[in-house]
Amino acid sequence: MVNPYNYLYIYYFDGVPKIETPIESSNYFLGTWIDDDVSFLFFSEYRDDIIQKILNKNPDINLIEKYEMTGEQWHGDKIEPYYVNDLCIYPPWNTPDTNDETIKRIILDPGVVFGTGRHQTTEDCLYLIHRLCTKHTIRTVLDIGTGTGLLALGAAALGSQVMACDFNYLAVKTTLNNIKLNQFEDKILVFQAKGEEILSIPCDLMVANIHYDVMQHIIESPAFLEKTHFILSGLLNSEVKKVLTSLSQKKVHIIERRCPDGIWNTILGKNLNTT
Repeated sequence: MVNPYNYLYIYYFDGVPKIETPIESSNYFLGTWIDDDVSFLFFSEYRDDIIQKILNKNPDINLIEKYEMTGEQWHGDKIEPYYVNDLCIYPPWNTPDTNDETIKRIILDPGVVFGTGRHQTTEDCLYLIHRLCTKHTIRTVLDIGTGTGLLALGAAALGSQVMACDFNYLAVKTTLNNIKLNQFEDKILVFQAKGEEILSIPCDLMVANIHYDVMQHIIESPAFLEKTHFILSGLLNSEVKKVLTSLSQKKVHIIERRCPDGIWNTILGKNLNTT
C-alpha cells in the first residue's frame, strides 16, 4: 500500500457543501472536516475542477482559501511506526519488520484527522491505559473524543471492550476504518455523539483526551463519579489546576499526573465512590 497522504490539497469553505456520491467515493477525495459553519475538503491531488463544480451546485457557499502541504506538515509529525511499551503502532503502508510475538500490533491510518498518535497527551493516555489494563481487570472502556481511535484500539488490543465517540463525523469514519483494519469489530463500537451526552454509559475506565471547555462539564456530571477509573488529558497547566481543584472536592484519588513536556497534562484517577 502507498501512503495516500504524501501530499494534500485542502479547500476551506464558509459553509458545508453538499458533495455528490461519485466525488465522495473517488480515490482522490479524502474527506470533509466540519467545524460549526465552516468546512475543509481534502483531496490527494489537485482538483480545482471538482471544486468549481461543487461551487456551482452550492451557490450559497464560498471558497475562502486553499492550501497545499504534505501529510506530515498537516499532522505535524512523521507518520511512521513507534512503540508504547509492548504496543506497536504503525500505518498500513509501513509494517514493522519484527517477529516478536510479545508485541501487540495496532494499525493506525490517521486519515486527515489531526494527529499521528505522537502528541504528548495521546502517548501519555496510551501509556496509562496500558498500565491499568495490565495491572487491573478493565473489562469496559469509554473513550470520549476518540479522534483516530488510537486509544480505543489500544484498550481493545489489551483485552477491553470499548465504546468510543466523537462529535466530528470524519473522526468517527476514520476510527471505523481503523477498527476494520485491526479486525476489532467485535471489540469496539464507535458512534457520533457529544461526550457530555453519553456519560451515563457504565465502564471500568473513562478516557477523555479533549478540550477543557468540554472537560469541565464532564467532571461536574454525577455520572462521572460512577466510573471506576478515569484518564483526563488535553489540559494545559492553567487548565489542569482548575480540574484538580474541582476533583479535590470529590471522593476521588489522583493516582498520577503526567506532564513530561512541561506543557500538556494527563491525570489518572480512581473514583472512591465505586469501591
